[in-house]
Amino acid sequence: MDQELMGKVMEEVMKRLSSAGEPEKKEEQKPAACCEAVLASGVTEFVGTAMGDTIGLVIANLESRILEKFGWDPKYRSIGIISDRVGAGPQIMAADEAVKATNTEVVLLELPRDTKGGAGHGCLILLGAEDVSDARRAVEVALKDLERTFGDVYANDAGHLEFQYTARASYACNKAFGAPVGKAFGLIVGAPAGIGVVMTDAALKAAEVDMLFYSTPTNGNTYTNEVVMGITGDSGAVRQALIAAREVGLKLLGAFGEPPKSLTKPYI
Repeated sequence: MDQELMGKVMEEVMKRLSSAGEPEKKEEQKPAACCEAVLASGVTEFVGTAMGDTIGLVIANLESRILEKFGWDPKYRSIGIISDRVGAGPQIMAADEAVKATNTEVVLLELPRDTKGGAGHGCLILLGAEDVSDARRAVEVALKDLERTFGDVYANDAGHLEFQYTARASYACNKAFGAPVGKAFGLIVGAPAGIGVVMTDAALKAAEVDMLFYSTPTNGNTYTNEVVMGITGDSGAVRQALIAAREVGLKLLGAFGEPPKSLTKPYI
């Protein structure tokens, strides 16, 4: 039986070796084909995709009727688009870094109920710029930063936990969460919502921080099964509060049997 199994394994290996190269070429062609399809549809540029089913796009010259509809400053004709199905905090924090690095402004930020049917939010972020190069650069920065900002997002089949931190909040955090520009900001998300209640309590007891907002499933959230809290204060105190909440949350979510895991590397 062992020899028969080994023979099948070797046969499969030889098949893959004989066709090596062709799948890789097809895979390399996918982004180019995708770009062509997007450009053909009238969108100026497909920038890329990233974690959380996030897509980045740029419109160089937004239709004037859309500008009028939203009441945006007409100078923001170039728009960078960050849209996703899974996560909101990581994309917002990444957009916050993008705004710091470019001459752009967050003109729209919305948090739809999504996560592919899960407990949390997706998001739509539009970055306005006078120059299309700024819009493009902002989207590039945000997509690249997602690997970092997903570092303290933990999940299993039962729910998810999220912790975000910046020592100096900028305009994306301000627009989304009311975070004071230039001050330390922390975000705590717990799903199921009951875990979020315990985490936020632990955070506030662990350090002297100010609560910016406190959202429950039907108060501040779009009926998502989460409790979300934003905090500000001394940078060290904000980090201490986040770490205390993370320690409690990992234990509670892990009680469902499967240890919550980060997809990348924790950064807080």
